[in-house]
Amino acid sequence: MRLSELIGINVKDINFEEKTLRVIGKGNKERTIYLNDACIDALNCYIAVRPTEGVKHDSKNSEKALFLSERKERISNRTVQYIVKRELAKAGLDVEKFSVHKLRHTAATLMYQHGVDIRSLQELLGHKSISTTEIYTHVNNEQIRDAVNQNPLNQKD
Repeated sequence: MRLSELIGINVKDINFEEKTLRVIGKGNKERTIYLNDACIDALNCYIAVRPTEGVKHDSKNSEKALFLSERKERISNRTVQYIVKRELAKAGLDVEKFSVHKLRHTAATLMYQHGVDIRSLQELLGHKSISTTEIYTHVNNEQIRDAVNQNPLNQKD
């Protein structure tokens, strides 16, 4: 999901029974994201420790927010960027090469390379146009070589 979608998540946007998350994307468009068991477990763990007292009632609707800052208000773009940078550094990765958006790009590319079709990827990423999704589908040389070898016309008789 986009950074703006992440910080906009409210607790009520999660449906644990159906394992779905409602997000509001670009153009105020709503979409559903399906959650796997690991996400559901992580959300349950977080909600168990999420502050409930002293949460600010402000213009950002912090009292409804899923993710809260140490000041008990809706987490900001900048805070997420800071957390991601800190965790990338802990992992020994170059923080100048990676960003929140590059993580989204990498996740989309990996899903495509592992068999997620481009239309499903388009829906998952919340893209209006398929041409926007195509930039996430860089195909490596090994995949091209495999495609050529799998061509039925490649068979020698």
